[in-house]
Amino acid sequence: MEQFKKKQERCVLICADTGAFDSELSTKELSALAQAAGATTIGIFIQARESIDGATYIGKGKLEEVRRFCEQNEGTMVIADDELTGSQLRNIEEITHVPVIDRTMLILDIFALRAKSREGKLQVELAQQKYLLPRLIGLGNILSRQGGGIGTRGPGETKLESDRRHIRRRIHTLSRELDDLKKKRALTGKRRKKNEIPVIAVVGYTNVGKSTLLNRLTGAEAYVKDQLFATLDPTARELFLPNGQKTILIDTVGLLQRLPHELIEAFHSTLEVAADADVILKVCDYTDPNAPVQLSVTQSVLDSLGCDGISTITVYNKIDQAQGIVPQSSHRSVFLSAQQGLRTDDLLSAIENALSHRMREYTLFLPYSQAALLDTLRKNGSISKLEYQNDGIAVCAVADQKLSKQLAPFLRESLEKAAALPENFS
Repeated sequence: MEQFKKKQERCVLICADTGAFDSELSTKELSALAQAAGATTIGIFIQARESIDGATYIGKGKLEEVRRFCEQNEGTMVIADDELTGSQLRNIEEITHVPVIDRTMLILDIFALRAKSREGKLQVELAQQKYLLPRLIGLGNILSRQGGGIGTRGPGETKLESDRRHIRRRIHTLSRELDDLKKKRALTGKRRKKNEIPVIAVVGYTNVGKSTLLNRLTGAEAYVKDQLFATLDPTARELFLPNGQKTILIDTVGLLQRLPHELIEAFHSTLEVAADADVILKVCDYTDPNAPVQLSVTQSVLDSLGCDGISTITVYNKIDQAQGIVPQSSHRSVFLSAQQGLRTDDLLSAIENALSHRMREYTLFLPYSQAALLDTLRKNGSISKLEYQNDGIAVCAVADQKLSKQLAPFLRESLEKAAALPENFS
């Protein structure tokens, strides 16, 4: 992919308010998306309508107002808060005399800018190609602006003016490559299952501090920035709980209201890690008035992935910015600040509790020939008591139940029972 010089766009946002969603909240989110793409919002036009205008989205009269505003305030781009057809994009551009993109194009552009892994880049391009396919005729002028700034990244590096047949071939190729990567990821998941390492998935709305939480808990250095979709590619790191149990913590792509269908479909495989997790951390911004909406969007995605029955902990982040008294944490809900490290111990305790069914206490007596089992215990739990004796090692430990069969011959109760049996017992 070629790199284009950043162009500081001065954007005007337009929205058709049909009552289907909160237009003020949605345009506020759209403005944050524009900022994440490197643009400045200079005006917002919300037009109340019974339905969207099939030709011009918000109506020709309102678009004339937008055109005059752009002329007077040096507006360089219009962004619509809905997914538009190719003809709507063309008509709006003809009236306003400035480039036009829609909400989906903007989000796809941000994803193209942020994707770093091979899989992430493939997923973004697949979503872009699927978006382009039904819009080839109407997007003639827009597609010719290769390298023109926001809305032209991503497949702009390939042949945007290619015909449907070429795009269909590209979609087929991308889908096949992603299937191959999905199979490889499935093998990695099977290895984790085989090793029985618990997986903890961090899911939630974009920009609620998921990557900051990952960094705080694991000491990782995942990319963190106060903007939407700062993280696209899943990040997996080892996390050792206070009881010594080893787990894998996985950060996932952020969610968003009205996320484009193409992106939901493309990133579905990436989010499927949550369906295979042992514990899900559902993160939201405690200080955001729209936290209930964030949690609702997250839960809808988890439901679509079939995550029923998986232990879930709701994490209310950013309490350092909260006004008033913050509630106490429980095993189901944890209030913390990942940025400041406040109450993160509560979360670790809640995770331990959620995984407690996997752990058990062991009272052992190990012959010196089996001393290597001490390392196994430390990797899968913690040792609370260790006493070296003449004929072996007395051990008290808390470790994963998966070791039960391996440790059975050295359990104190098993050894005591064996010693009490008659010599001729068989």
